[in-house]
Amino acid sequence: MVELGQKAPDFTLVDQDGRERKLSEFKGKNVILAFYPFDFSPVCTVEFGCFRDDLSKLNSLNAISVDSKHSHKEFAKKLNLNFPLLSDFNREVCKIYGTLRKEGFSDRAYFIIDKQGIVRFKYLMPTPKEMLENEQLIEDLNKL
Repeated sequence: MVELGQKAPDFTLVDQDGRERKLSEFKGKNVILAFYPFDFSPVCTVEFGCFRDDLSKLNSLNAISVDSKHSHKEFAKKLNLNFPLLSDFNREVCKIYGTLRKEGFSDRAYFIIDKQGIVRFKYLMPTPKEMLENEQLIEDLNKL
């Protein structure tokens, strides 16, 4: 599991458009990794609408789930999302970051990584039905 103060492990995943994305491409920017259970679930739909509305305050946002890039494409289209939805279909990144549940999907979790690639904030939600308010993420980003 990734811990605070640790260098964030790099990874390569495909986004909703099939483009390979690496965490390292965001070096020099503060970035949020938002792990989530499933596209189209009620809580994720609300949460991602909020992300979309607050995107200018959230810096570089990348969302990760075990859903396929095809599911991500439709989810992004439905909600008019303009940030990467990364497919961890093989569940490797969820394992590395400690978000993979025994049921095979990701817990809802948030990691804020600074410009040097260090994990500065980490939130693992107690249940997949709970989400962190954007105000907390924005406040934490402003501390960096």
